[in-house]
Amino acid sequence: MLLTDYLERNARLWGMETALVEINPSEERDQAVTWREFNLIESANPDAPYRRELSWTDFDRRANRFANLLLSRGIPRGTKVAILLMNCLEWLPIYFGILKAGCVAVPMNFRYSSDEIKYCLELADAQVLLFGPEFVSRMDAIHDELTGLRFMFYVGRNGPAYTEDGMRLMTYCSSNPPPVALSDADHAAIYFSSGTTGFPKAILHNHRALAHACEVEQAHHGQQRSDVFLCIPPLYHTGAKMHWFGSLFSGSKAVLLRGVKPEWILRAISDEHCSIVWLLVPWAQDLLDAVSSGRVNLSDYGLDQWRLMHIGAQPVPPSLINRWLKVFPHHQYDTNYGLSESIGPGCVHLGVENIHKVGAIGKPGYNWHAKIVSPAGEQVAQGDVGELIVHGDGVMLCYYKNEEATNEVLKDGWLYTGDMARMDEDGFIYLVDRKKDVVISGGENLYPVQIEDFMRGFDKIKDVAVIGLPHPRLGEIAAAIVEIKEGMTCTEEEISAFCEGMPRYKRPRKIIFDKVPRNPTGKIEKPVLREKYCRGRLVEAQITS
Repeated sequence: MLLTDYLERNARLWGMETALVEINPSEERDQAVTWREFNLIESANPDAPYRRELSWTDFDRRANRFANLLLSRGIPRGTKVAILLMNCLEWLPIYFGILKAGCVAVPMNFRYSSDEIKYCLELADAQVLLFGPEFVSRMDAIHDELTGLRFMFYVGRNGPAYTEDGMRLMTYCSSNPPPVALSDADHAAIYFSSGTTGFPKAILHNHRALAHACEVEQAHHGQQRSDVFLCIPPLYHTGAKMHWFGSLFSGSKAVLLRGVKPEWILRAISDEHCSIVWLLVPWAQDLLDAVSSGRVNLSDYGLDQWRLMHIGAQPVPPSLINRWLKVFPHHQYDTNYGLSESIGPGCVHLGVENIHKVGAIGKPGYNWHAKIVSPAGEQVAQGDVGELIVHGDGVMLCYYKNEEATNEVLKDGWLYTGDMARMDEDGFIYLVDRKKDVVISGGENLYPVQIEDFMRGFDKIKDVAVIGLPHPRLGEIAAAIVEIKEGMTCTEEEISAFCEGMPRYKRPRKIIFDKVPRNPTGKIEKPVLREKYCRGRLVEAQITS
């Protein structure tokens, strides 16, 4: 089945049941509605979060309407259609409408600057763009430079003069399925890399990859129609959307929560009876901190139906999960490893039955293969560190318009992830670090993730990132950027004393107290830290050499 087939099946079998709910805890009521036909569910409590919902039938009809709008404008199949929206009830119907029209969906990071928006639109050859009110100022700065765009649709009220009201225009279009035949091999979506080595690369996937992600998610987490999935991360990212694919597969409800405060998360779980929640590391830490500080009382919420907490998008500290299970001892726990080049999470999967292996990312996921190889491409011995490579239907077709970068990571059908890993005697894979993040100090390889995992065991540390600083004799030294928990004080001496539990060569030689920056998907932005701290240190190193 194609991804669009699942949506049409759900509309046919469970049409009047709820597919999507959007909750905006801090949204102004008169600004939230963009589609006039949406069923608006008002709460009797004026202080309750703003809430909208959409049935499977309406979801499918709106996808059809948008597809037919594209066709009515003479937009041919294969056209790249970009989405620049915050998480909202309109997001997924638009995405599916693009697919149904035979076009290629191009989700875009909502943190992009004007220059990055322009760069990505041009890189993807986008001819159509939809954007919402949060992006007007950024689009004002560049709209007259975007000569490749044929249409700009505004998703909201009173859009700029250079846009069209896409949601109003859709109301005049048919809600019947568009006359477009799709195949597994058709191009379906372009996702952008995280841009850790400069501007992002465009990652091209076909329809088979999207359907594969759907099958993988349901196989891993066993979503049933009774489950309710709470989705908080941004939908432009493969991680959030591909986990939601489990709800699509099972025809079950999902909740889009626009906000990450612990109180909002717990209230949404309680009010919407959520049973599956995917969290990023910072949100899980914040929730546990709120509980331990007494800021939230778990007894105020109905949480008995919550069965699974899974986490991913970056290495997960075992100390965090051990702490989580003390607070929520009845939860199933899981982690998934993936990257946008492998259509998101699931190419390596721990499994809820393997909680005794906390710290591992798991074994090859459903219909995936994985190996750990040397620089020469040969499989390394069990326990040795090498590069993780994966193979399966979810591997990207290419980096769009970048043959050189494609050839660097795609070899004989295998995707070279750039992540260093090792495998234990039971076949479980452990991430060691990003290939480019390894610190080489005096000829010794230091893997920042291992150091970070250890340091997070110190109860005063909220977050930590380890980077290499230039050194005149050793080449590099490990420096730890440490973020302390709110309301606590800590000294460098305390942290150094705690780090004595590590082998001497792994201990960070420099402690820096600062906030640890993370992107919307929870990954530490190490390039930001290197830019901030390495340049000045390089001068210092040169002077002392």
